[in-house]
Amino acid sequence: MVSRLATEDEQLGHFLASMGRDGLKRWRRQVAATGGCAKPIRLAGSWSAQTSTGHTLAEYQGGVFVACNNRRLTVCPSCAQVYASDTFHLVRSGLTGGKGVPESVAGHVRAFATLTAPSFGPVHTQPATRTGRPRPCACGRVHSDYDAALGQPIDPAGYDYVGAVLWQAHSTELWRRFTITLARQLAGALGVSATKLGGFLRVSYAKVAEYQRRGLVHFHAVIRVDGPAGPDGPPPPDGVTVELLCRLIRSAAGAVAVVTPESDAVGVRTLRWGRQVDAEPITAGSPGDPAGLARVAGYIAKYATKGTGAISGVDRRIRHEAQIANLEVSEHHRAMIATAWRLGGLAEFAGLNLRRWAHMLGFRGHFLTKSRRYSVTFTTLRAARAEHRQAQALQRLGIADHEDLVVVNDWRMVGVGYRSQAERELAEAVSARLRPRPLGEVGADG
Repeated sequence: MVSRLATEDEQLGHFLASMGRDGLKRWRRQVAATGGCAKPIRLAGSWSAQTSTGHTLAEYQGGVFVACNNRRLTVCPSCAQVYASDTFHLVRSGLTGGKGVPESVAGHVRAFATLTAPSFGPVHTQPATRTGRPRPCACGRVHSDYDAALGQPIDPAGYDYVGAVLWQAHSTELWRRFTITLARQLAGALGVSATKLGGFLRVSYAKVAEYQRRGLVHFHAVIRVDGPAGPDGPPPPDGVTVELLCRLIRSAAGAVAVVTPESDAVGVRTLRWGRQVDAEPITAGSPGDPAGLARVAGYIAKYATKGTGAISGVDRRIRHEAQIANLEVSEHHRAMIATAWRLGGLAEFAGLNLRRWAHMLGFRGHFLTKSRRYSVTFTTLRAARAEHRQAQALQRLGIADHEDLVVVNDWRMVGVGYRSQAERELAEAVSARLRPRPLGEVGADG
């Protein structure tokens, strides 16, 4: 006798029946507490709220969900939304103040910079005339917005995959050298030595990496120049203008390079930024909460949640070379992954850990980074949110005196994600009701 598999409706019915009315309410509260996380960490154990004398005020024993906190939109939309909101406030506070940053930073010199990768071979693009009318790509065709060929090499055999992967792996080092050179050029513009620049100004930034269709990252950054006291003090000297900052951003980007280790297999490469370097002044739109500054913060927040963009299906590390052939990616991105894997096996590139980062096409950096003095930290924002949630929970329990309170936790991990397709679909319905709007619409209110 062959047993019949339960349908999705039957699975959902079994799940609801097994939970019971009270259990379902508790389950919904747990899903809501994670913000509708798509793949929560399941814990089992207990907690109790006690006074310092050991008197128990409230307690719970059973299972709970904890949000996965993955920043990638493709992995968990709900946690990505939280990450984007935190990013928005982190960036905006460095522009207009707030979250512990004085509002006076709005009067400091600021620019929005974009640094790109160089060309490693012609790719399919969407060129346009000065009036915006489409014109043929170098391949002779006019590509639509949804053409899968966009970003792919016109001549894959002649494309410099080794150079592309090595540039990607060294892009964060290029950024580090760019910031050092920018500071030195600012010192030169003021007529002081680089070692004494701290007595006149400090450079802060927040940057995000974004993958282009060709699989290479470029960096968007807010760069701010403060006086010697940082964001808490007056603006930089009068000689430091936003026009000077924009000019030196372009100059510093063109001045830096990284030379790769000698390799019998691939030779030596000198890696630089691409020719497309943009630097635009950031100015206040309107008093109070400038719309232009909110757009800059929202723009960076949106890209901070992206993974490798067009190369869907590679959100996790590749463990074996045999996996590469079966990845659901374009042939161009498959070639980049395979190149990263091959280079990762060469002793001269061992320090780059390219096999570990092959799924990221060789990019080894964090998608969002900032200098220490730019603004508030993620840790501070998350701690404030946790403190707020704890206060709400204690209020629901009727516990008013927090000074004499000890919370005892005893949890162990029992799994990741929901236990069945029925549970997952029901959680997705709860999550959809919790998400107020699409991630790309992060606005002035975060």
